[in-house]
Amino acid sequence: MFVQQRSGNVFSPSLMAIAICLTTSHAALAADAEAPATIELGATQVSGQQLGQTTEGTESYTTGSMSTATKLPLTLRETPQAVTVITRQRMDDQAMTSINDVVNATPGLFLNYSNGPGRQAFTARGFDIDNLMYDGIPSGYNGVSVGAQPNLAMFDRVEVVRGATGLVTGAGNPSAAINLIRKRPLYEQKVTLTGAAGSWDDYRGELDASSPLNDSGTWRGRVVTSYRDANSFIDNAEQDHGLFYAVTEADLSEDTSLTLGFSNQKDKTNYFWGSSMIGQDGHHLNLSRSYNPGTDWENKDQEINTVFAELRQRLANDWNLQVNANYSEQDALFSGSYQSRWTDNILARTVYQAAYDENQAGVDAFASGPFQAFGRTHELVVGASKRIYDMTTHNYSPYERDWPLNAGKPNFVHTNNTRDVTTQDGFYLTTRLSLADPLKLILGGRLDWYDYDNRDGDGDYKVTRNLTRYAGLIYELDDQHSVYVSYSDIFTPQKEKNTSATPLKPIVGKNYEVGIKGEYLGGALNASLAMFRVDQENRAVKIVVPDCPQASCYQASGEIRSQGIDFELQGALTENWQVGGGYTYARTHTIKDDANPQKVNKQFDTDTPEHLFKLTTRYNFQGPLEKLRVGGNISWQSRMYNDIALADGSQYRLKQGGYAVTDLMAGYRVNQHLDLQLNANNIFDRKYYQAIADSASYGGDSYGAPRNMMLTAKYSF
Repeated sequence: MFVQQRSGNVFSPSLMAIAICLTTSHAALAADAEAPATIELGATQVSGQQLGQTTEGTESYTTGSMSTATKLPLTLRETPQAVTVITRQRMDDQAMTSINDVVNATPGLFLNYSNGPGRQAFTARGFDIDNLMYDGIPSGYNGVSVGAQPNLAMFDRVEVVRGATGLVTGAGNPSAAINLIRKRPLYEQKVTLTGAAGSWDDYRGELDASSPLNDSGTWRGRVVTSYRDANSFIDNAEQDHGLFYAVTEADLSEDTSLTLGFSNQKDKTNYFWGSSMIGQDGHHLNLSRSYNPGTDWENKDQEINTVFAELRQRLANDWNLQVNANYSEQDALFSGSYQSRWTDNILARTVYQAAYDENQAGVDAFASGPFQAFGRTHELVVGASKRIYDMTTHNYSPYERDWPLNAGKPNFVHTNNTRDVTTQDGFYLTTRLSLADPLKLILGGRLDWYDYDNRDGDGDYKVTRNLTRYAGLIYELDDQHSVYVSYSDIFTPQKEKNTSATPLKPIVGKNYEVGIKGEYLGGALNASLAMFRVDQENRAVKIVVPDCPQASCYQASGEIRSQGIDFELQGALTENWQVGGGYTYARTHTIKDDANPQKVNKQFDTDTPEHLFKLTTRYNFQGPLEKLRVGGNISWQSRMYNDIALADGSQYRLKQGGYAVTDLMAGYRVNQHLDLQLNANNIFDRKYYQAIADSASYGGDSYGAPRNMMLTAKYSF
């Protein structure tokens, strides 16, 4: 019989084989008239739902269902967009520690270091990702300034939906939604101690303890703590990461559950802004990978405190009500520099310091359930959300572009504060209509009210009743395959003003997608192939007109297009062989730019690769070697380039050619309590730039990490 983990209705994939055997046995037993009725085993049919949503403890590289795309709990095959789930097992196998690792491993996503080695941006389908989600609540992300890198120790999985996701995020770019789902308390008592040691004095310790808090198990708690102290292949570069996470869950009644949680995350590094310069002739200087262009006084120090709550209420007629709330406060201090040649090609430093107080609050409430119409059963979600983003920036002087190269730390003095508050209110509705047994139609709509308030000057703007639309048509070819076509959009407010001194209408990102999906081995393996096109319209274009009422006038006429294909495979090839990976081609180019017609049909962002291939796998041996597992991952990307403007008026094309990086993993389960794992990364010691400069006036070259090792020991009881 199946052993059910009550948290998330999760089943171990190793039990799927038992299910198949039991189902076969059921067919034989049904023919025996003397067999007692209690041997009915129809409930053991394998389906994708058996995995459930929670991935912890499943050892799987996929999930049974997810709701990030539409709020509906759908399997990957039922979701009419390209989706990926990075499970807890996959994080552990690849020794992931931060969201950067997830982005680096997710098909179709690019980890962009062009703003500096510690100011990462995330890109999908040619556009930056400007939202992260936590348990379904959007949270603004800006990697260039205060973007925190969530510590993965407190998360069960990360769900990624590529394309426009305005139905669930509201405002944003037509890139992707990254939804981090927190760990929840377990129904049984379990404690896991983890210690890791790696190259360049990289050490990490972690405690994860969960237990029922009363005899009946209706009240449960969990605590996760983690600390990492690491140096780097970069000379004198250091980083520290600390996490404390506590969550409690209570079944208040048979129909009501309440979850409350808190997390504190601290991150500190002295290497985040400066990248290596290129020559004045535009060429790479080919410096040592260990070269540090920064100084010993630089610092990026962040602390973020978060409280969250979730209420689930079962209603009549199989309806459910869910309310999620999230509030976070982040304090950050950045003191940094980068090498530059702003004046007369003299090598100097640009120096800067600022402190940030970032407060974000979000609440999301929705009711969902079935309804009957035209003799068929359909599903409906009705909800409302509110987001507040409140940022205060403490400015310091000097902000100097020609600081002498070896002059030491400036005497930064606080000058003034600036504050802006963004509020967004939304109402949304999603329904899945059963048009016929093999044909489903998903329709969604959202109304948003967006308000940007600059508390220290002008520039305020509002967007009223912006309508976001979603539509997906799914046709089941057979029990394993479906084809789909979908449309989704998203809006991005912009502050540029027209000739009437009125802010332009929002940028609109439209995602068109058609694809085929397969679900195999009872949902343990998922495959998809999609073709997509993303049009981002109404981008601000500067225009020259007489008597412009402000410094510059703009019109909403620019358009960017991204189009390509997306292939992915995730889950179990056999009971003991997991795989996750995919290939993405995305060509992003300018369709219309009246102010810069020379850019039309040119690649929009040349230091983002058009081709990405990522593959991760793990194999568990059986028989005499059953304690051993092996795995690895390969990532390949196509070339990046930038055309560098030189002092004599000519250009030089700076390149990083296509390259592949290979990692290996081997694990050994010593006994039921102790597990050892060795991760060897970049085993061929490939030398490459993870980012390249786009100007000879400031640094931009940033090397990827050389060959390195990490040994992890995990003890559970």
